[in-house]
Amino acid sequence: MAINVKPNRDRQFSHNVVTVSTPRQMEKLGEKLSKTLSGGDVVLLTGELGAGKTVLCKGIAKGLGVTAPVTSPTFTIMNEYFGVIEFCHFDAYRLESADEAFGAGLTDFIGNKDCICAVEWWQNIEELFEDCKTVKIDIKKIDDKLREVIIDNELLND
Repeated sequence: MAINVKPNRDRQFSHNVVTVSTPRQMEKLGEKLSKTLSGGDVVLLTGELGAGKTVLCKGIAKGLGVTAPVTSPTFTIMNEYFGVIEFCHFDAYRLESADEAFGAGLTDFIGNKDCICAVEWWQNIEELFEDCKTVKIDIKKIDDKLREVIIDNELLND
């Protein structure tokens, strides 16, 4: 089960295109990505419904030592998990503004050095991430199984 990584630059996860064909590969990619993250980092996820955003977050959580089941925060807006560091998974699909995110308490976690965040549908509240260290990930469905994951990680460009 190889994960095909095609780097566009010399540094791992600086700007890569990764092709995955199974949910397990997507989860493994999340685990690998988790090793590059530290407190205050924010993973910004883009992709259509069913692309694999939550599966990637399951891998990130697993890599951070989370043992609890990781589920989609679609209806709760935020799920909070504890491993070697706190991991917060947000779904901003139903939020219309940064003010709504503030009212929901999300800004207590975003960019907080004691937490790593992953945000689905982040464009709805994008002004909240201006001063954060981010990893932007776009997941494209190629077909029913194949996904192209484009990772743009400014953390490694510092």
